[in-house]
Amino acid sequence: GDWYANPSSLTNLLTAIRTRTSLRVATEEKVVTLNDDDLWNVPYLYMTGHGNVRWSDRDLATLRRYLQQGGFLHADDNYGMDASIRRELGRLFPTQPLVEVPLDHPIYHLVYEFPKGIPKIHMHDGKPAQGFGIFLDGRLAVYYSYQSDLGDGWEDPQVHDDPLERRDAALRMGVNLFAYAVGYG
Repeated sequence: GDWYANPSSLTNLLTAIRTRTSLRVATEEKVVTLNDDDLWNVPYLYMTGHGNVRWSDRDLATLRRYLQQGGFLHADDNYGMDASIRRELGRLFPTQPLVEVPLDHPIYHLVYEFPKGIPKIHMHDGKPAQGFGIFLDGRLAVYYSYQSDLGDGWEDPQVHDDPLERRDAALRMGVNLFAYAVGYG
């Protein structure tokens, strides 16, 4: 796929996590692949893109094991990867459906309140923002943010000229996602 991402988004998210919670986080993102030994030292994987995502059988096995052992994957559709990420998540856990995460789930209430679910940051097709997930033994292991563009909202203000309220909503949702992934609260 096209793995380019918003260059300032993760740094800004880490700053938000560091300043808005008591969690200790790095000052900059760490790029890991499913083949890196460091994979097993990170609790939260973030992926984004615009196009075709395709995991090898080896990648699927590694990611499946990572998630079954307590890891968390946040797949953020940066507009265009919906069909391929749904296909790959189906290959990842064929017996675990991708379902809409209920509005009473802690991911929407852990640090910040999102009673209506994931915030809409950018408009593309006029569709509502949705949060989908895969649950393993009752735990949300994969969160797929669809039609939201959280990563764009995490970018530096001048990149997309988003209003402060929208950028803050994106960062607050990102804080909730990370806090959930590491068992905060």
